[in-house]
Amino acid sequence: MSDSSSPFKLKAKINPPVFYSATLLVFLIVVSAVLMPEKFNKLSTDMQASIVTNVSWFYVAAVAIILMTVAYLGISRLGDIKLGPDHSAPDFSNGSWFAMLFSAGMGIGLMFFGVAEPVMHYLSPPTGDPGSVEAAREAMKLTFFHWGLHAWGIYAMVALILAYFGYRHGLPLTLRSALYPLIGDKIYGPIGHAVDVFAILGTVFGVATSLGYGVLQVNSGLNYLFALPVNETVQVVLIVVISGLAAISVATGLDKGIRILSEINLLLAVALVGLVLLLGPTVLLLQMFLQNTGGYLSDIVNKTFNLFAYQPTDWLGGWTLLYWGWWLSWSPFVGMFIARISRGRTIREFVIGVLFVPTGFTFLWMTVFGNTSIDMMLQGTGDELAAVVNQDVSLALFKFLEAFPMSSFLSVIAIIMVVVFFVTSSDSGSMVVDMLASGGTDKTPVWQRVFWASMEGVVAIALLLAGGLGALQTATIASALPFCIVLLISAYGLLKALRIDATKRVSLDQVIHPPRVDSSLVGWERRLKNLVLLPRRKNVGQFIADVVIPAMESVATELEKHSVDTRFAVDEDSLSARFEVFHGDEQDFLYRVRPKAYLQPSFLVEEDDDEARKYFRAEVFLLEGGQDYDIMGWSKEQVISDMIDQYEKHMHFLHQVR
Repeated sequence: MSDSSSPFKLKAKINPPVFYSATLLVFLIVVSAVLMPEKFNKLSTDMQASIVTNVSWFYVAAVAIILMTVAYLGISRLGDIKLGPDHSAPDFSNGSWFAMLFSAGMGIGLMFFGVAEPVMHYLSPPTGDPGSVEAAREAMKLTFFHWGLHAWGIYAMVALILAYFGYRHGLPLTLRSALYPLIGDKIYGPIGHAVDVFAILGTVFGVATSLGYGVLQVNSGLNYLFALPVNETVQVVLIVVISGLAAISVATGLDKGIRILSEINLLLAVALVGLVLLLGPTVLLLQMFLQNTGGYLSDIVNKTFNLFAYQPTDWLGGWTLLYWGWWLSWSPFVGMFIARISRGRTIREFVIGVLFVPTGFTFLWMTVFGNTSIDMMLQGTGDELAAVVNQDVSLALFKFLEAFPMSSFLSVIAIIMVVVFFVTSSDSGSMVVDMLASGGTDKTPVWQRVFWASMEGVVAIALLLAGGLGALQTATIASALPFCIVLLISAYGLLKALRIDATKRVSLDQVIHPPRVDSSLVGWERRLKNLVLLPRRKNVGQFIADVVIPAMESVATELEKHSVDTRFAVDEDSLSARFEVFHGDEQDFLYRVRPKAYLQPSFLVEEDDDEARKYFRAEVFLLEGGQDYDIMGWSKEQVISDMIDQYEKHMHFLHQVR
């Protein structure tokens, strides 16, 4: 599945069928929502209602299957496979990775619903008496359920599919690659273009509707703190400012703007939740955190499959199905962003990080804000907060913070967090859309990234002024149904590809291990010299030129006698040699030797300069990546023997998967 001959590799920085089609469709849909708001709203609402009535069982089953599949990948032998070549290392530290996961995934939702949702469930539970202790307990279980493992399981599945095929098999890092196991090279044609256009529409409209609703909360907060008017002019200015900040962030790139903003936001979130925890009923909240988590885990199976079939209610469609649809509609964007930042991690490390770290922080956040709010009501001091939640959800957080010392300071932190969360959502969304529109590359001109960041702001402003945000949000959630079907099929394709990959890993450990340097062929003095006088890059390059390339030439000549299609080449810049055997529709064989740098042991050198302390090994790389063994100093016959051993393992692998 290498991209060495991929027709998708274009010199242009955009993929014209995707870029222009997506731009045109965004324009047409926005114009329809603006010029015909009533018809557009009715169509969206009817579509959503039909899905809730007729397909709720499918949504529930699909999300359960997705979560179970992700969990299986994390605990099975497939979890050892890397999202990238075998020798790859993570691009980001764990701290930066967690911060970007949190900010892109659902950070802004916690600001909006951290207080409001537990209170709404407490005041109006699906079953039981409102305002009771049982309602309080159930409110937290439901909140955890909606914001927990299921949401991150959906994101993780999309990200796994994209990262695996993109980084391990060289396919474009776009949504089309999820279909490779099913349609093969047809992903480079109209079907692939259509899938990427669909992903762009979902991302642009998802970010735009969140941006539109988010400025309502920012505006409410500024009005609450500084008496700034709540009107469309202020909201348009806020969208322009946030979109401008997002454009600056995305223009600076992933490693600077997006990463730094995400880390700032995580620090602010930890600070805010920590202050509220310390200023509130600390011991009670810690007890509730443990009990809420236990209640969630003990009830997760029942809640996952509960369709209220024996006691029909509209509650499921207004809450759980709405959330499942929203997480699914956001998953192309969030999943692709998570894939982009997760290269080099094993599937097990990925699953643990994506499922449990953000979920754990989310549970702590919901407990601190939700349980404190409910406790205020149980104590009889939260009547005003309840009224605000029922009247204007965007004000709930600020009304809640009013009950604490330093309330103005806490509210300022909250507003800054809301703004930065929106900037990180917008800039990461813009980066994803730009990658989708340019064939999977993130090395694009600045104007392209700024174009998509601006597009999201323009769409948000147009729909805010026309009153079409609600309709577009409904339509976006409804679009999750066809994507859910595609995701399930793609998950099957991922499992199929992973099993083949795992089979090859097993086959590499079978047959014969690479030959050791025999002291009868190379004296022990030479072996010891290789260990102590560690080679420089030019020494390894000379060894590759004198020994490895003649070995490859000899093997190629012999294979060509048997009409086997082979090729070997030398990269003079990297001093590496590459040998390939082509197998038509089956997976080709690659054997590559290149210098790889390491730092010498400190007892051998006195220099502090890392460059001076480097030594090099002649390491073997297969299609799966580096094999972490050194052939420096081997004879030509031993290199030939190693090539044949690795080719024998490859043929054994092909035999197992035929």
